[in-house]
Amino acid sequence: MDCDDLNETELERWQRNFAELLQELRVMQTGVQILFAFLLSLAVSGRFDDIDAFQRTVYVADLLAAAAATGLIVAPVAHHRTLFRRGRKPYLVQSAHRMAAGGLWCMVVAMVSSVLLATDLVLARPAALAIATLTSGWFAYFWGISPWLERRTTEIPTTTT
Repeated sequence: MDCDDLNETELERWQRNFAELLQELRVMQTGVQILFAFLLSLAVSGRFDDIDAFQRTVYVADLLAAAAATGLIVAPVAHHRTLFRRGRKPYLVQSAHRMAAGGLWCMVVAMVSSVLLATDLVLARPAALAIATLTSGWFAYFWGISPWLERRTTEIPTTTT
């Protein structure tokens, strides 16, 4: 359906955009919270004492990236609660969009770091680094490059969504 077919007012469009964004944030939030909880539990596991300095550094980077992703993904809810019924829907949609994008990229760092940490525990370090590099390329392509290429080839409608 084309945006013009919706026959909606500007405020209705902002409301719809915000509702769609909140639904996307719900999906992202579940994944990052599970990862964050898992990472927190690692520090108290028996095997954690055996990891080397490289693995500890990757773990800390992973934990911080997951925390940052969680913060950015949950922040639009805090903004909405604070600005509720203040007529700031355009601001909320635009800022939530930026926070969600930042949260996605923090999730990429957390996911790649998690893959690196896990594979470094069971494989030789060069293999773990290679797998983490491939994983980062996979995320970069499907979360960044592919949509960016599509965006470049798609005409912008007269009304934005």
